[in-house]
Amino acid sequence: MSIAALSYWQSGKRQPERNDSLTALGELENILKLQSGALLALLPPPRPRGKQATTVRPVTETVQFEREILIGLLDALGTPNALDQEQQLTLVGLHDRCQLGDDGGQHLITTRAVFEARTDGQDRWLLIYKSDDPGAGTPELTTVRNCHLGRKQVDDTNGLMVAELMFDQPIRRGDTYLIEYELRNPGPPYPKCNRTHWREFRRPIREYLLEIHFNSSSAPGRCQQFARPVGQKHPRMRNLTLDACQSVHAVAMDFGPGLFGIEWE
Repeated sequence: MSIAALSYWQSGKRQPERNDSLTALGELENILKLQSGALLALLPPPRPRGKQATTVRPVTETVQFEREILIGLLDALGTPNALDQEQQLTLVGLHDRCQLGDDGGQHLITTRAVFEARTDGQDRWLLIYKSDDPGAGTPELTTVRNCHLGRKQVDDTNGLMVAELMFDQPIRRGDTYLIEYELRNPGPPYPKCNRTHWREFRRPIREYLLEIHFNSSSAPGRCQQFARPVGQKHPRMRNLTLDACQSVHAVAMDFGPGLFGIEWE
């Protein structure tokens, strides 16, 4: 790394964007004895080049949360540019299993996620969660496999939580990594979920599997999956059938950015 490069970065004339520059940024964190990711979190989004300047849709366009409130939480967490900066982890696959309580509220969500690193040294994933029932507060976050809880910020008034899930070991470029975590709500009564469960994808994902498990007392008469890619006003709907275990599932392949979920009545 040259002194000239450091000078350009410091002045703002240039910013580290290439893989080797981002790796060097990680080494700087070690030299300066900073927490891993401290400098990376301060980077603004990469400047568009060539065709990207006119064809790439802003990654923040599909955000369903109140941006000012969310940015306030991210700033308190120490990651103020998380919504806009280029991500160095690709979310390859995601599996959500949502367990409803006897009263139809949201009891437990178990999530498995698989990532692929785009650069060396990736060691965390930022979780953003919003409750459909802000008055009930936010659920308890528990790590299950291959990760542990890092920094966390909660806004109970708006039902928002942001948290770092720290990998048990850093991963190198091209490697994949699996984590598992749970979000558990106290109850009954359990927080209302407005008879729906969905995920918002700000970038494409190869595969998303969503399961909803109902108790016999809360089994619905009708279930539908919905998919609304960014830019579309109306979602694509598909009817689902309960299985013998009182569950339904839906799969999205090569989906995003946009919203995907299941609703019932």
